[in-house]
Amino acid sequence: MLMPKRTKYRKVMKGRNRGKSMRANTLAYGNIGIKALEHGRIDSRQIEAARIAMTRAIKRQGKVWICVFPAKPLTAKPLETRMGKGKGPVDKWVMNIKPGRICFEMAGVSDEVARAALTLAVHKLPFKCKIVTKESENDLF
Repeated sequence: MLMPKRTKYRKVMKGRNRGKSMRANTLAYGNIGIKALEHGRIDSRQIEAARIAMTRAIKRQGKVWICVFPAKPLTAKPLETRMGKGKGPVDKWVMNIKPGRICFEMAGVSDEVARAALTLAVHKLPFKCKIVTKESENDLF
């Protein structure tokens, strides 16, 4: 699972996920990728599930880049626990996703194989996405 090696603080505040992505909104490494269309939160298990789906679909040819990293701890209290007594322990690691963010990129395989693999990965993600190429990435959403 993806998680930071060490952090400055063990727990963080929830924060707000607003606005559009101002960084990582164009393809940087590959020639086809997945772009988020709405706000969401992706955790390390969903990233790993999408990665496995893509690499199996392309039969380990080509190259896959994961452009997101879950560096925010999400806490949860145990089941059947009364409220109070402080914040719960870290449950999972997440990353806030804004619309326009490129999450995964791919290169080295044919266009139809890449689209099929990325479609499998899109189904593993908890927000709406679209597949973009170098030519189509300038379309807003």
